[in-house]
Amino acid sequence: MTLRIIALLIFVSSLLIAQEYKPWIKGEQERYVKTVELSKIQYPGDSKIDVTYYGLDIKVTYSPQYISGSVISNIKVDTDSINSCKLDLRNELSVDSILLNGTTTSFSHSNNQINIDLDKTYLQDEIFSLQIFYQGVPGSSGFGSFEFSTHNGNPVIWTLSEPYGAPDWFPCKDTPADKADSSDVWITVADNLIPVSNGTLEGIINNSDGTHTYHWKNHSPIAQYLISLAISNYQQYDTYFHYGESDSMVITHYVFPESFNSIKQYLDETDDMISVFSERYGLYPFINEKYGHAEMLWGGAMEHQTCTSMGFWGTGVVSHELAHQWYGDKITCKDWHHIWLNEGFATYSEAVYLEAKNGSSAYNSQIQSEMDYAKTAQGSIWVRNISEVWEIFDGARSYAKGGCVLHMLRGIVGDSTFFDIMRAYSDDPNLAYGVATTEDFQAVAENVSGQDLDYFFQEWIYGENYPKYSIHWSKTHLADEMYQVDINITQNNTKSSYFTMPVKINVTTSLGDTVVTIFNDARNQDFQFEVNGNPTSINFDYGNWILKDVLGITTGVNDNSITLQYSLDQNYPNPFNPKTNIGFRIAKSGLVTLKVYDILGNEVAKLINENKEAGTYSVEFDGSVLPSGVYFYKINAGNFSETKKLVLMK
Repeated sequence: MTLRIIALLIFVSSLLIAQEYKPWIKGEQERYVKTVELSKIQYPGDSKIDVTYYGLDIKVTYSPQYISGSVISNIKVDTDSINSCKLDLRNELSVDSILLNGTTTSFSHSNNQINIDLDKTYLQDEIFSLQIFYQGVPGSSGFGSFEFSTHNGNPVIWTLSEPYGAPDWFPCKDTPADKADSSDVWITVADNLIPVSNGTLEGIINNSDGTHTYHWKNHSPIAQYLISLAISNYQQYDTYFHYGESDSMVITHYVFPESFNSIKQYLDETDDMISVFSERYGLYPFINEKYGHAEMLWGGAMEHQTCTSMGFWGTGVVSHELAHQWYGDKITCKDWHHIWLNEGFATYSEAVYLEAKNGSSAYNSQIQSEMDYAKTAQGSIWVRNISEVWEIFDGARSYAKGGCVLHMLRGIVGDSTFFDIMRAYSDDPNLAYGVATTEDFQAVAENVSGQDLDYFFQEWIYGENYPKYSIHWSKTHLADEMYQVDINITQNNTKSSYFTMPVKINVTTSLGDTVVTIFNDARNQDFQFEVNGNPTSINFDYGNWILKDVLGITTGVNDNSITLQYSLDQNYPNPFNPKTNIGFRIAKSGLVTLKVYDILGNEVAKLINENKEAGTYSVEFDGSVLPSGVYFYKINAGNFSETKKLVLMK
């Protein structure tokens, strides 16, 4: 394949990937057009205080679209001493009064912060309580932090505060680093609507005035952006996750009545997903509360603690948001620089679920899709500019490439150790129900695996791009059936000097296959090893464990007694989506053509049409622009001609 053809295919592929990759993530990104609101963010909140509890008591009306009520914040002093503090709340909401330990106190509200005067100097670890009474029309920055709409003629109201939207509708310390120990939400709405929030339903009060109040209690630590409301004329549908002979947890789905029949399959599948993730990551983190879904009108979904808000349905998005309950909710990224600890983990979990459900081929196909999109990422996975939400929630970088990092880590440490790492991370006493950075996860991975992984995290989380390899190999006949294989690996990277990675290589010989692992830690590096049997081909990065491009594989023969034969290999993987590799051998130099045809015999791709020296070659075929189906590839070289079948399955 010429470089021009390769470049064109990569360009076309990247355009298709950007349009088709995970529609709900594309929907999430499109909602970020309101980034002007970020200029008002006072991130990361008042560092001198620790909010230990939120108690929201809010009345919500649809007509007019308005909220009113109060929020109790219990606060512990997190510095030597303070005589004032501040909480975040948008100026669009008006503060009526504030009670400090039950007594009115003075305050000012400007620049989207409430500055509160305390009644004395409070010392380190002292505790006080604030109750802030407020009202107004809530804002809708970021994803749409507080939205009013209708479905099928009925009101629907929902919140989505990530990353900076919580102060649009309630006073808080707006940073994921400060998780409250627990929370309560009392929601008063018209009695024809059902209000849903985090945790367990503690009670329903009929107010005898056309409204009722639902009391939801969250018993676990929670980040401010994960506190949520979802309100509509929901149909409730309960399923159960059975985690013991006599133990079960309710999975409560609140969905639009008109949606139920079309989405029921995903609701019924949720308990299987919880079982899969509980086995691999540890028991569902909020087993004494609930899990569930609350439908909204939006092109994405949001992992609100114990109750995901859903605007899009499918196996991928349901498993993605569920996985966040472990990675995002139980353990939350300490700041938005490390958002991959949320989104990369949830993205990778989609493949984990498919592997458990449909086998390794489904896993490999999903990972290949993530890799294709990850190759379009710009910049480091560690987000440099967290003032731009597009930077935080970049689909190629924070989601796809972040997920690929976990796949590559699994390749380095092995399956068993990898899932030991995932369970140890989610159960780490210093991190569970708290916050984490990349370094925290790295420490767990190193402790469990016994390996120094600093090179890995530095290059993949803080570095940019991915490796591009050129490989040349040859063989030397030693004695009897013993051969020496010599491999040269060159990395053709533009911005990074090179990537350090262990690489699995499968050598096909006359006596079978041999897999060796080499540690590539230089831009240009030679390796030698011995195999039993006459080597005929190699598979570089056997198992596809590295996010990479293979620019070419060439070979030479050091033993003149060995005669190279013409041959065409079966493509791998097969079936494939959307890329596969085709290997072939040429006995004499000359013109070589390699073409792909559809089932009717129409040529759909020309992979090779040039003179080649004798040797072993491998080319990549990208079927992104083709529909699923059966295709054929044919080689012509001298008097040699052969055709094989390949299957594209999207």
